[in-house]
Order: sequence, then C-alpha cells, then structure tokens
Amino acid sequence: MGTIKIKNIRVYAYHGCLIEEGKIGSDYRVDLTVKANLSKSAKTDNLSDTVDYVHLNKIVKEEFVTPPPHEPGSIPKWLHDVGVTDVIAGGIGQKAIQILLENKINVYVGVASKPSKELVTELLDGSIIAGVNLCDH
Repeated sequence: MGTIKIKNIRVYAYHGCLIEEGKIGSDYRVDLTVKANLSKSAKTDNLSDTVDYVHLNKIVKEEFVTPPPHEPGSIPKWLHDVGVTDVIAGGIGQKAIQILLENKINVYVGVASKPSKELVTELLDGSIIAGVNLCDH
C-alpha cells in the first residue's frame, strides 16, 4: 500500500455557517492523502498503472458543491441528486427523516459523536450504532 499526497488544491465555493458565506463564497485550500495499491506502477513505471492526480483534483473540486437555499424538502432532494445514500446524525427532525427516506437516503440517528472518518468506517463495515434521536421536533 502506498500513499499519495496532493497539497494546496485551491477551490472557490459557497460554504460556511453564515448566510453571507453562502452568498459571496470564499477560497479554500485542501490537502488530500490517498492510500492506494501502487505495486504495479512501481514495477512498470507506467503512468497508466498509477492513480491519476488530475482525476483526484477533479473529485475534490466536484465535492465542493453548493447546496440549494434551505427550504423545506430542498436539501434531501439535493442530497439524493448528488448521490448521497446515507445520512449520519446525532439528531434530526422527523419531517426531515421522512423526506430523506422518500428520497431513498438511509438515515442513522442518535449516533455517538465521533470523528467522521470513524463513523464512515463503521457505516461501511456495518457496525454503526443508532440510538435515541437527539432532536425533539
């Protein structure tokens, strides 16, 4: 297993907690680390046998998508349209859960607060534990 690191991928996106951040956008810098089997490319020294850095850069930029305005039902539909299949949350409203499920998105609520990498690993290996929904509306 080898490691590829790409540093300083620059992206302009409309993210943030404040309304203004969603309107005016901001510059972001992303560092990416990918683990991959590089044994074949190490033997052949052929570019077609290794990970395509341009493709990785493109994936990072595509992931900085701009969500729609927060209106009832718009976020679940948008999540479905961009390919989201699962949502992990400590708490989420019942109406939101219903709309997510209608959009064929699995919902895991009451999940313990952990680093996202750990939660995704648990989701993928089937060990994620849902609990009591922390949202009361």
